[in-house]
Amino acid sequence: MMLSGKDRGKSGKVVKLFPEDAKVMVEGLNLLTRHQRPRGQGEKGQKVQIPRKVPVGTVMLVCPKCSQKTRIAYRVEGDSKQRICKKCERAI
Repeated sequence: MMLSGKDRGKSGKVVKLFPEDAKVMVEGLNLLTRHQRPRGQGEKGQKVQIPRKVPVGTVMLVCPKCSQKTRIAYRVEGDSKQRICKKCERAI
């Protein structure tokens, strides 16, 4: 879910991670509209929407159980490590 910007309050699926830049790409959000010139004779120009990177600090995880934006915690049980929702305390 987006926390700020023009798409604030909308949610989408994270498509790609960029850990070196601390950014992510979210499907259908933060789209840039580019105008493309016609390539051949008789073709029309068109508007193309390109997804852009978003800083990690402007997105937040949405819990699939309680459907709220939340932070995560980790619980270690035996050899397994589970992600846990901070609001409903269930495994994500």
